[in-house]
Amino acid sequence: MQFFRKHLTIPLFLLGMLWGIHLLNYSVGYSLSRYGLIPRQLDHLYGIVSSPFLHANFTHIISNSIPLFILSLVCLAKGRTYFIANSLFIIIVGGSGVWLFARSANHIGASGWIFGLWGLCVASAWFQRNLSSLVIATLVIGLYGGMIWGVLPTQPGVSFEGHMFGLLAGVLAARISRTSKVKA
Repeated sequence: MQFFRKHLTIPLFLLGMLWGIHLLNYSVGYSLSRYGLIPRQLDHLYGIVSSPFLHANFTHIISNSIPLFILSLVCLAKGRTYFIANSLFIIIVGGSGVWLFARSANHIGASGWIFGLWGLCVASAWFQRNLSSLVIATLVIGLYGGMIWGVLPTQPGVSFEGHMFGLLAGVLAARISRTSKVKA
């Protein structure tokens, strides 16, 4: 119970920020969505960082809120610095992959970050090979194993590229975290 009290602050803050931005975006007719990530447009490079905080509608933000909350909490089991450093890495590296290689569209939403956290949790079991990483990976696969299909282009209007590059960034973050001292 002490873990939850200690670590709930960050996921609750993130959700509050996401929802605050979404409500503001809604109140201005979703005009903030223009700050999304548009691949290969130099004047939209900022979208690498801003796009995870923008959502197309209430269904979109609701579908991202619960997994972001849970996966953030799970990653926080390895420490705040671990979570924050890897989240920044996932957002920047995954977003850069989208900016460089994705189809031309306005990519918005936290799902790339979510897929990155998922990849980080699962790949850490392989790279770290310890009991805690294995337990976390098992839990994450049990809860969100079906997410893996989100990297396929099966739904129009959904950035499978964001999912794919987020996942790859999460796996790379797990590989790098294995040898770094990023813990507490």
